[in-house]
Amino acid sequence: MCSDFLSGVADMHMKGSRPPIPQEISAGRIIAIGRRLQPDSIVGVAQALVEGGVRAFEVTMDSRDAAAAVTKLAQRYSDGSLLLGAGTVVDITSAAAALQAGARFLVTPHTDLELIDWAVARGVPIFPGAFTPTEILAAWRAGASAVKLFPASVAGPSFVRQMRGPFAEVPLIATGGVTRENARAFIAAGALGVGVGSWLTANKTPALIKERAVELVRAVQTKTR
Repeated sequence: MCSDFLSGVADMHMKGSRPPIPQEISAGRIIAIGRRLQPDSIVGVAQALVEGGVRAFEVTMDSRDAAAAVTKLAQRYSDGSLLLGAGTVVDITSAAAALQAGARFLVTPHTDLELIDWAVARGVPIFPGAFTPTEILAAWRAGASAVKLFPASVAGPSFVRQMRGPFAEVPLIATGGVTRENARAFIAAGALGVGVGSWLTANKTPALIKERAVELVRAVQTKTR
């Protein structure tokens, strides 16, 4: 299945065009982030997220077992009930390993034009990390599907609101220090979505993960005046 996916996107010849944002992210507005989760426990975390209404799960590539964890999830959720991505992708080697394992989108902590170009050429949505107007614009011009504002808790919702002026066409995903308490504020300020890690997935039982997922979904989907 993974090799078929890689062959398919390689044949798309999309260099120079922008891969679309997956519907699970554009409509769901949440990317759950699992950092250094072990393959033997990650399915329980993922299932709790699904039961809580979260449709996108980013597994960070900064551990030795990351690719195995992505592969296990790709096999478990081959029905499409959970969109899998890879985060903390810092180079093309880790990006290729993530796609081979079954990831469907890539997230980076930084703006790497070569890496963005590599992903875009393969039709793979990529969300580069950026913190300044210059980085946001550079990532967008390179072909990013959306730009990850990181660390969002430092910039704050007001930064997102200000960026909607000059960069109204750039979808921003607020990531870093996002919780239920501030997620709604980022969405109200104009963010496409939020990436939520430790508050949602770190050192929590599946029951608590599900409970927090439900709360988070409710927060980002609530209409604001």
